[in-house]
Amino acid sequence: MDYRHLGRSGLVISEIVYGNWLTHGSQVENEAARACVRAALDAGITSFDTADVYANTAAETVLGEALKGERRESLEIFTKVYWPTGPKGHNDTGLGRKHVMESIDASLRRLQTDYVDLYQAHRFDVTTPLEETMSAFADIVHSGKAHYIGVSEWTADQIRAGAALARELRIPFVSSQPQYSMLWRVIEEEVVPTSRELGLGQIVWSPIAQGVLTGKYVPGQPLPEGSRATDEKGGANMIKRFMRDEVLERVQRLKPIAEEVDLSMAQLAVAWVLQNDNVSAAIIGASRPEQVTENVKAAGVTLPAEVMARIDEVLGDVVETDPARTREGMPRGRSVAS
Repeated sequence: MDYRHLGRSGLVISEIVYGNWLTHGSQVENEAARACVRAALDAGITSFDTADVYANTAAETVLGEALKGERRESLEIFTKVYWPTGPKGHNDTGLGRKHVMESIDASLRRLQTDYVDLYQAHRFDVTTPLEETMSAFADIVHSGKAHYIGVSEWTADQIRAGAALARELRIPFVSSQPQYSMLWRVIEEEVVPTSRELGLGQIVWSPIAQGVLTGKYVPGQPLPEGSRATDEKGGANMIKRFMRDEVLERVQRLKPIAEEVDLSMAQLAVAWVLQNDNVSAAIIGASRPEQVTENVKAAGVTLPAEVMARIDEVLGDVVETDPARTREGMPRGRSVAS
């Protein structure tokens, strides 16, 4: 395992982060989840990413149990706040002060820790003044409940506004957590340059494009049993944007490239995102320990420039690059109980 600074901060994290979205408390039984976390630790992963909304808080609980007994100072634990949890009442969502302050305490209880290393705004809240949100984050940092703050799926303009308030409040705003892969490059035009200027690092999710970049989905063939594309609990909905024949056909043409550099398709995909110098880490998930063991082999890999160019040539116009896609996925308002 290799380790990198998170942006320009002093926090060092493993360049492969273990994440439990769509797995712990949902797709994967608790015993298997613990085995995946053990495989991550054995592979040198020290950074773990979760969120209160994953499996409606169950994922945090499972991760807390799985990490129990580990030396806390040797781990970097990240979680997030925004989406509705619990009974989904009118203050159970968003980035208002009440929800943020109550959510951090609940997350800490579930994770069985006194603090998280990184507390992230899971989306931008268009219904709450940014000053209110950042003030709440500042109180959390100053109270010792979080060491650093970050955001997920914010636009470049939103990141810049948040960073300005963070400087005024003297809190370390250090990261962005966007979707990023060979197929989904919407951060490259605006978010990455802005983050580089401000000293933020990217902790990217879905580097394997929900499993599409493993090559297991073949045009015209039945979907593999038990795959994310067959998961009715949320996985199938998330992966559908990539499940077009034109995309799947291009992905199949990446196989010879992976073989030439002695990597699996998944390893190639993870190694590809790590070539971006603004990417501090890539998040991987797993339903089986062996998936962790295999995917961490992407750590420390340097892909030659000609390989990167060939990947671009193969994928061509199926790659999504429009930065407006980040804003399209942003909630227009908070969902509240009727």
